[in-house]
Amino acid sequence: MLSRTADHLFWMSRYTERAENTARMLDVNYQTSLLPQSDDGLQLGWQGLLSISELKPLYAAKYGDNVNPRDVMDFMVRDEKNSSSIVSCLQNARENARAVRGSLTTEVWETQNQTYLEVIRMLRQGDFERDPGQFFEWVKFRSHLSRGVTAGTMLQDEAFHFLRLGTFLERADNTARLVDVKFHAVQSDFLGMVSEKEQEFDFYHWSAILRSVSAFEVYRKVYRDVIKPERVAELLILRPDMPRSLLACLNEVMGNLAMVTSDPLSETQRRAGKLRADLQYARIDEILATGLHAFLTQFLDRVNELGAHISREFLVPANH
Repeated sequence: MLSRTADHLFWMSRYTERAENTARMLDVNYQTSLLPQSDDGLQLGWQGLLSISELKPLYAAKYGDNVNPRDVMDFMVRDEKNSSSIVSCLQNARENARAVRGSLTTEVWETQNQTYLEVIRMLRQGDFERDPGQFFEWVKFRSHLSRGVTAGTMLQDEAFHFLRLGTFLERADNTARLVDVKFHAVQSDFLGMVSEKEQEFDFYHWSAILRSVSAFEVYRKVYRDVIKPERVAELLILRPDMPRSLLACLNEVMGNLAMVTSDPLSETQRRAGKLRADLQYARIDEILATGLHAFLTQFLDRVNELGAHISREFLVPANH
C-alpha cells in the first residue's frame, strides 16, 4: 500500500476517535459540573480539561485567564482554529476520507461525510446550546457508527488494519489522559477518612468518569461492589476485556501492526510489544504505590513515541 494512502486512513480514524473522546471528556465535565461543589472546584475541573488536551496556551490566547464552562465548551466544540475541537476533528476526518475515497466502501465515505455535514447543521441551529449532553451523545453515536460500518463493510486488508491502528492508538492516548486528570481532581479517596458528604460526591464523580468511557455497567459486572478509585484505575488501565482500557488498546495495536509489517523484529514492533508487556504484567497496587500520575505521564510519552515510529515506518512524514 502507498504510504500516503496509509497515512490518510490512519489519520481519518484517529480524528474520528479524537472527536468521540473530546465529547466524552466534555460530557463528564459537564455532568460533574452540575453536582454541588465550590466555584474553585468547578474551575479546577475545566482547567484540568484544557491541561489534559494541552490546549491551555491556545485557550488563553483567545479568552485570557478566565476559565468558565461556556467558553471552554465553545472552544472545544466549535472553534475551527482549535485543531482538537470536535468540529475540526470531524472536518479533518472527512478530508482524509475524501483523499482516499477509492480505498473506502461507499458506506464508510457516506458516514464520514454525513457526520460532518450534520454537525455543522446542528451547531448552526443551536442544538448544542439547547442540550450539550444530547449533542455529546450524538458525537459518540456517530463515532460508533463509523467503526461499525468500517468493520461491517470493508475488506479486512491493509487499509482496514491502518484504520484500526489509528483508532486504538488514539484511544489509548485519550483514556490515559482522562484517567490522569480525573484522579488528580479527586484525591480524598487516597487520603483515608472522608466525610459522608464527600463520599457521596465521590460516588457521583467516579460514576460520571465510568459513564464517560461507557464502563459503569462493566464495573458493576466485574467488581459487584461500591465504586473504589483503585478499581476504576485497574479497569481502565489493566483489564484486557474492557474495550477502552490501555491494555485492550495495546493488544489491538499489536494485532494490527503484525498484519501490516513485513519485519516482525522492527523497532516499531519492539516498542509496541514492550509497552504492551509492561501493562500485561503490571499490578494496580504497584502502579499506585509508585505514583499513578508518573505512570500515566510515562505511558503517554511512550504512546507518542510509538506513533512517531509508526509514521516513520509506514506513513507520510507530516505534522497532525
